[in-house]
Amino acid sequence: MARNAGAEYRNGGLLDYVRLPVGALDTALAEERTDVDRAALAGALRDYHRELGTLDRHVQAALEKLAHPRSRVVVTGQQAGVLTGPAYSVHKGADAALLARSLDCEDAPVVAVYWVASQDHDAAEVASTTLLDLNERLHRLTLDVPGGVPVGRVKWQDGWTAQVHALLNAFAAPAEHVQAVRERFSRAVEGGGSYADVFARLIHGLLGSAGLVVLDPMHPALARLMAPTLIRELERPLASSQAIEAAASRLEADGFVPQLRRPDGATNLFVEEHDGQRRLLRSEGAVFSTPTRTYTGEELLALLELDPTRLTPAAGLRPAVQDALLPTVAFVVGPGEIAYGAQLREVYALHGLRQPLLWPRLSVTWLEPNVARLLRRLDATAAQVQADPDGVLGRALARERAAGAVTTARLDALDADLKALTDEIGALDPTLVGAAQRTRTRTTARVAHLQRLAARALARAEDERSGQLSRLRTHLLPNGVPQERELNLLTFLLKHGEAPLRQLLALPPGWQGEIEIP
Repeated sequence: MARNAGAEYRNGGLLDYVRLPVGALDTALAEERTDVDRAALAGALRDYHRELGTLDRHVQAALEKLAHPRSRVVVTGQQAGVLTGPAYSVHKGADAALLARSLDCEDAPVVAVYWVASQDHDAAEVASTTLLDLNERLHRLTLDVPGGVPVGRVKWQDGWTAQVHALLNAFAAPAEHVQAVRERFSRAVEGGGSYADVFARLIHGLLGSAGLVVLDPMHPALARLMAPTLIRELERPLASSQAIEAAASRLEADGFVPQLRRPDGATNLFVEEHDGQRRLLRSEGAVFSTPTRTYTGEELLALLELDPTRLTPAAGLRPAVQDALLPTVAFVVGPGEIAYGAQLREVYALHGLRQPLLWPRLSVTWLEPNVARLLRRLDATAAQVQADPDGVLGRALARERAAGAVTTARLDALDADLKALTDEIGALDPTLVGAAQRTRTRTTARVAHLQRLAARALARAEDERSGQLSRLRTHLLPNGVPQERELNLLTFLLKHGEAPLRQLLALPPGWQGEIEIP
């Protein structure tokens, strides 16, 4: 059976395909990077933060470290979601800051960088977010972001500001916490600029004091530093696609489903055309094309010289572009990005780079006090509820009612009896062993299925009476999606103030689990 590449990124899975094993921090730190102009990089980031309005003492201190000749970077990044998007977008940034802090030393400083995916043009993935108030009402905010245009080109609209304030006005939470979040948001939009700029200011406001530096690859000074990597890609425009496809074949042979595919003729480059749309380039001999026009290599080089922000990497090239720009020691990534990374080792090699350490990101499920109390009563974890909410509640109710018929112990006892019976039958007539074993398997499976149905019936009946199951689903599986991937982190700041942010930044890097909010 094929294995999902995004799901099997930890134990015996896709990390076997990347250059460095998970625990190889010492190896990664020992590898020198002399090919990065750190002074130019720090200068470009200083220009960007000055224009963004975020060049505070925390950024200044981080850029001084970055300019050190032996500095390294822990980098992460995410699409520019509205109000920072799902909680894991902030969790990734926090993990980069925590890991950088743990590795930092005076003679080889380590700086955390958040790569804002301003070049991305998929509006559907960044235009909506979900928040949950104290009345357990889900608020869905959706902005009318134009598709096909890099979000770094999309001007923030006054109407979007009004939508956010309307949501905050309707959000049931302590007034002082709502006001604090409102002020965070107002600071983010006061500077104007693009959709990506507002996201970057929000991330900076949350994590800048922890040492995280935001980076927008569409800022002209930074884009200019990335141009040499794009020029190399233009010289052999299909080589990276062929490397990705070769890696996909290896993954398929080992039973995985590759996350990246590159059809014949597709490059790993996008061009932003005169209508503002970002389109994938195809290569056909000496000619490049999009659905709207053709280009020579010379024309693309001239475009890159004139405006380096208009030629941008696709997903299969973006990490290599990022890590050619930055002296990266570790790249903090989620499951899907590790699935990509498993196909990119040779893409790095094409650009004379070594793939950095891929660091599986920190993961948090937030437990508000009422949910934490309910989980303790059920003797269950949030992860168990997310996997089988009806079953968790049903089994807990069965324990309370001493309904042994649906317990694991009762099923195990039945299976033990059936095993003894099939062994006795086999001893009497060896030709019946197979049939007896199949009967045992089918019977146990059928009874287990009936137990699940009974437990879920108990859960539904209890939910109709008390709403416990609905409450668990709303908090831990909002809209049917695990909390971290659906709820915005501002949900918890709106209801509980700064405490969740302090808890997040007190974790060890790479932490995985559940945190109870006091």
